[in-house]
Amino acid sequence: PSEITVRLIKNAMDSDPKGNTRFLIDGFPRSEENNTAWESIMDVADAPISTVEFVLFLDCPEDTMTSRLLERGLTSGRDDDNLDVIRKRFATFRNESMPIVAQYEAKGKLRKIIADRSVDAVYAEVSALFQNI
Repeated sequence: PSEITVRLIKNAMDSDPKGNTRFLIDGFPRSEENNTAWESIMDVADAPISTVEFVLFLDCPEDTMTSRLLERGLTSGRDDDNLDVIRKRFATFRNESMPIVAQYEAKGKLRKIIADRSVDAVYAEVSALFQNI
């Protein structure tokens, strides 16, 4: 139920003890259902509650992500860091999340970072995006 998720996000934003007005929401929206719920609750045309400044897309080839996830699985204790589950996650991502990425790109709100580089290089580029908002 995406509406519940969006309302939980909204409640957390509304009750921020420091009064922050800018938030980074990781991994959302992941599907058209998520996106529709966000727009119907948070981005209503006549009185938006929240405006999406941009969507950050860390673009990394699947083979690189696979090796990173398998490496993580050696020490994480996560039983879902195995090749079969990873392949299913990628298929779900391609089918459900990439259309959302494309929508935000069409709106001019996508910021794409090439993520198969060093942590420091990716961090520097991501940090620069947040300096301007």
